[in-house]
Parts: sequence; structure tokens; C-alpha cells
Amino acid sequence: MKRFLRDNGLSLVVFNLFFFTFFFGQSFAGYRNNNQDRKDHGQTPITYGEYLRDDAFWEATTENWESEFLQMFVYVFLTAFLYQRGSAESKDPDKPNEVDRDPRQSKNKKDAPWPVRRGGFVLKLYENSLALAFLLLFLLSFFGHAVSGAGEYNQEQVLHGGNPVSVAGYMVTSRFWFESLQNWQSEFLAIWAMVVFSIHLRQRGSPESKPVDSPHSETGTS
Repeated sequence: MKRFLRDNGLSLVVFNLFFFTFFFGQSFAGYRNNNQDRKDHGQTPITYGEYLRDDAFWEATTENWESEFLQMFVYVFLTAFLYQRGSAESKDPDKPNEVDRDPRQSKNKKDAPWPVRRGGFVLKLYENSLALAFLLLFLLSFFGHAVSGAGEYNQEQVLHGGNPVSVAGYMVTSRFWFESLQNWQSEFLAIWAMVVFSIHLRQRGSPESKPVDSPHSETGTS
């Protein structure tokens, strides 16, 4: 067990922060805020379980998820062929990089992943699988945002005497794109800051930083 915790500590801590701290905290705070809004409008409060099934909760949640997965997809994709000299987040533009080596030359290695040994379309899919996984998660979150956002929007429309819209109709509203773009811009600001700050700033012990004593011009992920 001690070995397992050591080998998986990063993923375990990050997942627990996500689920038990921030996801639960968001849902509980949102539940309290939602019931306060209902009270202000003369409506009956709902239970916590009902709130977890409510469009308002899932609209807010998937709206944030989509921006995170879009950020990671674009970042993984762009760093495959774009450079930032001096950044710990970039490949070295002047040297061969291990991540660029052709996996087809390793198809006979016994410990190579099965797709590498299989080759063909399977390998083509596998060598792009990280970016594709983030793209799929983005698209699912984007669709979830559209569906739950339309549900919440229609609840407000009925409450104020307006007309409900379809999911497609909601996706062409300025509200939907404001919800999306306000998150997307912040994610790409964070990416830019990470790329640029890692040129001159350091965090000893972190693989996201260059060694503390390395020159600012040195480029490459750790």
C-alpha cells in the first residue's frame, strides 16, 4: 500500500482535491445559492439531491469542464510543432526531441505498447490518442453545456413569460457564447502565463520548471 501511494500520489491527491473538495464544495454552495434565488422568487426550495439533477448545476459544471478540456487539447496539439525558446513547456527547437522519434522503428520491442507493435491505423490513432482524448472530453462537455444550459434558459423563459428554445436555438444565443468564451479566454491566459513565466521563474522539484540553476535561454520539458 505504501508503494502504491508513493507511485500514485499525484493523481490521488489531485482527484481528491477535485471531487471531495472542490466539486462537493461547488455543489453545496450552488445548492444554497439556488435555494436562496428560489426563495427570492417565491418558489419552494429543493433538496440537495434534486439540485444535483438540476440543469442549473450541470450548466455551471460543464461550462467549466469544456474550457479545461479545450485548453488541454489545444496545448497538447500545439506543443507538438510550436516552440517557445527558453520555456520549460516547450521542446528545444535546436535539438532532436525524444517525443518526436518514430514509434514504427520500435515495433519489434517486446515492451512496446500493443498499438506500436500492431502498427497501421491502430498506431496512427494511438500516437495522437492524448490530444484526441482531450478533444472528445471537450466535445462531450460542450454538448453537456448546451443541453443543460438550454434547460436552465428555458426555466427562466417560462418564469418570465418567454418562449422556450431548442438546444440548437440556445447555442446561437449570445448568452451561450458569453458563458463559453469567458472561460476559454481565462484558460488560454493561464497557458500563456505558464509558457512565458517558466522562461525566467523556477520551482525547485517541479517537472513543470527548469532546474533552478539552468540559464534562461535553455529550453525543454523536464
